[in-house]
This record gives sequence, structure tokens and C-alpha cells, in this order.
Amino acid sequence: MSARKKSALLVLEDGRTFTGEAYGAEGETFGEAVFNTGMTGYQETLTDPSYHRQVVVMTAPHIGNTGVNDEDTESSRIWVAGYVVRDPARRVSNWRAERSLDDELRAQSVVGISGIDTRALTRHLRERGAMRVGISSTETDAAALLERVRASGEMAGAELASEVSTGETYVVSAHGDKRFTVVALDLGIKTMTPHRMAERGVEVHVVPATATLDEVLAIQPDGLFFSNGPGDPAATTDQVALLQGALARDLPYFGICFGNQLFGRALGFGTYKLKYGHRGINQPVMDRTTGKVEVTAHNHGFAVDAPLEGSTTTPYGEATVSHVCLNDDVVEGLELRDAGKLKGFSVQYHPEAAAGPHDAAYLFDRFVQLMEGTV
Repeated sequence: MSARKKSALLVLEDGRTFTGEAYGAEGETFGEAVFNTGMTGYQETLTDPSYHRQVVVMTAPHIGNTGVNDEDTESSRIWVAGYVVRDPARRVSNWRAERSLDDELRAQSVVGISGIDTRALTRHLRERGAMRVGISSTETDAAALLERVRASGEMAGAELASEVSTGETYVVSAHGDKRFTVVALDLGIKTMTPHRMAERGVEVHVVPATATLDEVLAIQPDGLFFSNGPGDPAATTDQVALLQGALARDLPYFGICFGNQLFGRALGFGTYKLKYGHRGINQPVMDRTTGKVEVTAHNHGFAVDAPLEGSTTTPYGEATVSHVCLNDDVVEGLELRDAGKLKGFSVQYHPEAAAGPHDAAYLFDRFVQLMEGTV
């Protein structure tokens, strides 16, 4: 008979408290409590740099049954600040599994909690909004842990892209014949994103978040890409200036997630923090350019504040909202056109399908068409 697991405590910044069992590493951690509605793909979620400093609550009750492998990671490590599940798998059952999720969390010192009512916690976050949280398997006094939660850092105003970006440039070679060269600014890029471009004959130069416009132009790219990433877009200013310089030079642009928010700011729109954000692989979005509805993967707590109808004149052309979330009308994509010709576009969600549906894979084809000059 296995030994009883150590008890653990979860305390939200408004004082709501849950008691469960330690899951993963023992210890204490703090971050922003957010919930993810995906029923699969937890390994891709855990290794997505966009979750840096966030404590992820899984709404699906049973997590860990497919274990962990070395093929599905989206970066070199787990980035979540903490992990909350209701019913962790007692054993792994998948032919691709190389170890258990519990073991992987422990190996990477990720503090988690299990055995709590994640439905109640999710409802609380939907009603009150995402907020700071602490998880501890070393503290038994909820009031003492609450003090430390309230003293921890907030997501609003945080510049985090530089903390997750690559330290040096690397190249992902095109599959087959090379057709284009793209510079991808790593703001927290996922492994599958440059892979999707490479599949289409694109050689991708992944550069640090601190790269300058001169460094980008020195590569002589056919297009510029801004990746997903964590933090408050309003606190990320140098990259906005870089993008404005690129747009002024008519360099074709494609942005995903954080890259959508920075595109919005470069075009003169504001950004704001969503009450509880969109996180999961089942979010419905309409592509207004085709009229089609896609089921998409999301991970964002901030959004672009742009008018849903009509166009906005910018120094670089006419900007319009191209994609809208059908759940709440949040801006999910932008387009920039000059004299009707597409110059740049972005989406708030994750079309690389890792993890998630493949509905939006066409966006990588649209980027290739943009560089071809056929859209």
C-alpha cells in the first residue's frame, strides 16, 4: 500500500482556500491563477512559454493518463509556475509515454496540488477574474500563505518576453527547397511554429526578443514573424518600435497571440486585460475574410482594443479586425492593407495545432501567399 501523500494548500488573493494533496514537487509557488479547458494536450500546455508565471488549473478532471514523452514538448522546459488538477492518473497508459507526469513535475521542480474541487475553483475565477494564487505543501497556515500571495508580483505591467526568449539566434531549415527567409522574433515561441513554416519551404531565423531592426534587416528576410509569449503587451515597447519600422519598410508581417497584441499596439490600438482570459483548445472563432468558423487553441489573458466594424487609418495602411471570438466578441485577429493589398496580419490564437485542432493551419499558407504577393 502506497504512503499517504503530503497535504497541500491553495490560497487565492481574495482569501478563498482549498486543501488537497501535493502533486509534483513539494514546496511553495506563486503566480496568476488561470484555467485551461483543454481535455488533452497537457504536455504542450505545460511547456508553452506563454504560461510563464501562471498557475494553471485544468478543468478536465482526469489528467496524466498519457504520461510524458520527449516528442511533444513545445520548449526546453516546463514554464507553468504551478499546476492544479482534480484527479491525477494513478498509472500511465500510452504507448508513447516515457515517464509519468507526476515524475516530470517533480524532476522540473514544479509545485502542484491535486484532489481539490477544480470545478468550484474555475467557477470562482470566472466570477471574480484571474488573480494571484499560492500553492504550498510546506505551509499549513492559510493566513500566512495569503500574506505572501498578496506580496507576490502581478501580471498587469509585467514584461516577461525577455525572460523566456532564446539567448542567441538559431535557424530552422526549410523542408525541401527553400522558398523564403523569415525572421521570427522569439517572445516565447513554441517549437511547432517554425516547424509549420519550414514545412512550407520557409527558412526561419529565430532571434532573441531584444533584436533590433538593423539586426533583423541584416538577415534580408522576406517576412517578419512575432511569436506568442507571456506578459503585458503594454509593458513591451522596444518590439513595438521594431515592428513599426518593419511595417514602414513594407516587410510582410505575421503575428500569433502576443504577436497579435503587439501588432495592435504598433497600429495605434490599445490593449487590455481580460477578466479571466481564453485558455484551451475548443474556442470558436470566425474568420471574417472567409466567413468560416474555426475551433481554435487559445492562451491569452490580454486582448486588443480595436473597433469590430469598419477600418482604422494608420501610418501603414488601413487596419481591420479579421477574426472575432464567438463566445464574447473579443478581437482574435487583425489585417493591415494598403490600397487593398495585404501587408500584414495576425491572430490571437494558436494555429500551429500543438496541442489543438488543425482548423487554422491555413494561416501559414496565407503568410506564404503574403510573401509571394498573391493576396
